[in-house]
Amino acid sequence: MNSDYNRGSSQSSRTLKSVALSLLAASSITGFALAAEPPSVRHPFACTDYTQGKVFLVSAEGRIEWDYAASSCNDLWVLPSGNLLFNTGHGVREVTRSRQVVFDYQSKSEIYACQRLTNGNTFIGECNAGRLLEVEPSGRVAKEIRLLPEGKDGGHAYMRNARRLPNGHYLVAHYGEQVVREYDADGRPVRSIPAPGGPHSVVRLPNGHTLITCGDMPGGPRVFEVDSRDKTVWEIKGDELPGISLKFIAGVQRLPNGNTVICNWLGHGQLGKAPHLIEITRDKKVVWSFADHATMKTISSIQFLDVPGDVVRGEIFH
Repeated sequence: MNSDYNRGSSQSSRTLKSVALSLLAASSITGFALAAEPPSVRHPFACTDYTQGKVFLVSAEGRIEWDYAASSCNDLWVLPSGNLLFNTGHGVREVTRSRQVVFDYQSKSEIYACQRLTNGNTFIGECNAGRLLEVEPSGRVAKEIRLLPEGKDGGHAYMRNARRLPNGHYLVAHYGEQVVREYDADGRPVRSIPAPGGPHSVVRLPNGHTLITCGDMPGGPRVFEVDSRDKTVWEIKGDELPGISLKFIAGVQRLPNGNTVICNWLGHGQLGKAPHLIEITRDKKVVWSFADHATMKTISSIQFLDVPGDVVRGEIFH
């Protein structure tokens, strides 16, 4: 029995060596690698294309699985129900995957910010009017805060992204003024964070830090994180990423592993000149990027769909 076992082992060894030699030969011809390669980082995601006026759902392989027309779309959320909530230039809409509209708010003002709240209401930031609204599902305005006097037009650049915080405060990216302000529940300013480059998006992180993206005014483009004393504790700007040119950083998402995903908005004459989306580690390494210039123009907001968490309960940070 031992003799048979040894003969079998010897034959198996020769067979394995033969296979290995064949694979080595194949690798020298075809580039086949014997060592197992780690799987590529891939993410399914939802995004907005500001220039084309569309919302997209994209598979991990980069295929468009769903789209919906949304003029000047700049902010979106994939809700726990699977519905999508997004702005539509002068409004905010929630639609099902079967394209049924289940919430629709329209305004004379440009709108670039929206958020579903835990009580079912929808937070909306009106840019020109300078209003922060909480709107019931029926469309009735349950709460209004005026950051500008009634009748004053703040203009196209007055406000971009805005968020209602769990404590009832509001974070507002005042793009034209190049500052992020925090307002209390009554609309009184309680904090100002300078944001040269023009802030587009702002996120309050679980540790109390604030993550801000900036556009292409002097001082930008960049994404930076400040602590409670406004000290910058992390930042990416300009051409810090090898081989990637940052043009205008719009949307952003902080992932549970500490990585940051940014939307490299390619408007203002930059179409097709850089990746749309970039995932960056804390030590500034690029681990994932996405570009589809044939299908998309200027991605302005992003939500990864492989990150667990309830957006309504504030468990997704974007």
